[in-house]
Amino acid sequence: MTQKVLKTVSVSNAVDVYVGSLVRKRRKELGVSQGDLAKALGLTFQQVQKYERGSNRISASKLYEIADFLKKPVGYFFDGLPSELEDDHISSSEANAGAFLTSAEGQRLAAAFAKLSPSKRKGVMNLVRAILADD
Repeated sequence: MTQKVLKTVSVSNAVDVYVGSLVRKRRKELGVSQGDLAKALGLTFQQVQKYERGSNRISASKLYEIADFLKKPVGYFFDGLPSELEDDHISSSEANAGAFLTSAEGQRLAAAFAKLSPSKRKGVMNLVRAILADD
């Protein structure tokens, strides 16, 4: 895994990660590329990537534009926000997991893991624990 995927997410941007993940989810539901969204917003696709990862905060006016383009109310991007995030009581391990699961690599891994039988999942977990023990 790359350092980029495992970078630490601070408590202060856990909400940014959550909102960014919903932007990504909705964009994909509509079949819109990052480039198309960026063009509509007057941004680069790299800026959209940073928004979706939560590494850059989305301003209120830009979130309004994004919501309009993605045909959702602004509140959609906050609905279901875990209370732990609202209260800034999220641990760094939970924030790291959230950042990882919003990455393309994390989503592929989660989808593949979900397809495994319980016994194979246990084997994968044992392998991961063994690898971590070596570090």
